[in-house]
Amino acid sequence: MVTGVESGIGRVDPFKGMSNRPGGGDGLNFLVVGTDGRDKLTEDEKQKYHLGGAPCHCTDTLMLVHLSADRDRASVISLPRDSYAEVPAHLDAVTNAQRAKHPIKLNAAYAEGGPNLTVRTVEHMTGVHIDHYLEVDFTSFMRSVDAVGGVEICTVRRLRDSYTGLDLPVGKSRLNGGQALQYVRSRHIDLSADLGRMQRQQRFLAALIHKITSSGVLMNPIRFKDVADTMLGSVRADSGFRANDLVDLGQAMRGFSPSSSEFTSVPLGDLARPVPGVGSTVRWDPVQAPKLFQAIREDKPIAVHRARKDPRATVVDVPPGQVQVQVNNGSDRAGLGATVAGELHATGFATTATPGNSTIGKVTRTVIAYDPRWDRSARSLAAALPGAQLRPVAGQGPVMQVTVGQDHRAVHRVRAEEPPQTPGGISAITGDEAVCP
Repeated sequence: MVTGVESGIGRVDPFKGMSNRPGGGDGLNFLVVGTDGRDKLTEDEKQKYHLGGAPCHCTDTLMLVHLSADRDRASVISLPRDSYAEVPAHLDAVTNAQRAKHPIKLNAAYAEGGPNLTVRTVEHMTGVHIDHYLEVDFTSFMRSVDAVGGVEICTVRRLRDSYTGLDLPVGKSRLNGGQALQYVRSRHIDLSADLGRMQRQQRFLAALIHKITSSGVLMNPIRFKDVADTMLGSVRADSGFRANDLVDLGQAMRGFSPSSSEFTSVPLGDLARPVPGVGSTVRWDPVQAPKLFQAIREDKPIAVHRARKDPRATVVDVPPGQVQVQVNNGSDRAGLGATVAGELHATGFATTATPGNSTIGKVTRTVIAYDPRWDRSARSLAAALPGAQLRPVAGQGPVMQVTVGQDHRAVHRVRAEEPPQTPGGISAITGDEAVCP
C-alpha cells in the first residue's frame, strides 16, 4: 500500500566510506535533522511565517531517536546545535578541499560535509550506532503537520517572538504547519534561547506523536498512505530506509500511548565556552552525557514512567525552585505544617526555615499570603495547593506565607513548563507530561 511512497523520498548516502563505527545495540536509532531549506515554499508562505532571508545550509535541529527493540518505547534526545564538536578529517562539501580534524559547532558539520560528516560526528560524540538518517526541511515539516490536521499545543504564558512572528496566547492552541514551524523555530522568547527552543520542539513532537496515534491515521490504510506520501514526499533519507520500514514503524506506533515516548536533551556542563574561530559553544557534561548514551545503547528507558494511577504534574509558569515558601500550621492536626512543607519541597519549592504555628489562628481554608509583585509565583504555588485562598499583602516580599487549613488534603505535584537544564543532571519527561491535558 505504501510502496509508491519510496519514489518521493530523496536519497542520500550518509554512511558512505564510514569505518570504525560504534557497534549496534538493541533497537533502532534514527538521526533526524532539520535544515532551513525553504526553496519549495511560496512567497506568501515565506512572508506570512517570517521565512525570508537566505538559508544557512546547516542543521537547525538535531535529534537522536531510539525505538526500543520491543517497539513499545521511543526515546528522543535533542542535541544542541551549538554543541562543541571535533569533526574528523574530511572533504569539504563547499570547497572540495581536504580538511584536517578541527573544532566546530555541531550544526556546522552539515555545511562542511553534508549528511555523511554529520552522522560521523554524532556517532563519534555519542558512541551510538546510527541505523537510519532522516532529513526534514521547512517545506516537508509544514506539509506534514497540515497532513495530520494540525497539532494542539498548550502553554501557561503568552509566547511571542518577533523574529519568527510567533504569538500564542495562554492555554490551548491548534497549530497548522506554518504556525508549528514558528513554534519550533522560536528562540527569542526568553533567556532560555536555544535550550528553551529544544524543549518546545520536544513538546511539539510529543503532541505530533499523540495526534498520529490517537486520530485513527494508523488504522486506516488509505489515510496512512496519504499522510505518508505527504510526510515523506520532500524528506531525504538513507537508501536503507524503505517503505516496509515505514509500515513496521506505523504498526509499532499503533500500540503507543502518550507515555510511550520520552524526551530529554544532552546534559550540559558548560553553557558558554568560547572557542577561537568558532564562537560560543556548549559543552556536554563529561559524566552524565555518557550515561545517557549508554542507556540508549543498552535499550533502557531514560525517564521515570509514572504509574497510570499517579496524577500528572500540573505545568506552572514560574519553576517551583524559584518560589520561596514559609509554611505554618493553621489546623488542629499536629505536625501538618511540617508535612506540607516536606511535600512542597519534594515537588521542587524552596521551603524556608522551620514550619511554625499560624499567626492568624485556626483557619478552615488554606491561605497563601503573597506580595502582589510576585503574583506569578503565587499562582504556581496555588497550583500545588488546590482550593487555597490567595491573599495579596503589599510589601510582604518574595516569600510566600502558607497557612495550612482544616481543608487540606494533599499537595499536588507541579513542574515548570520549561525546566532549566542544570549542569550535571539528566532531566527527562514522558510524552504524557508534555501533551495538553
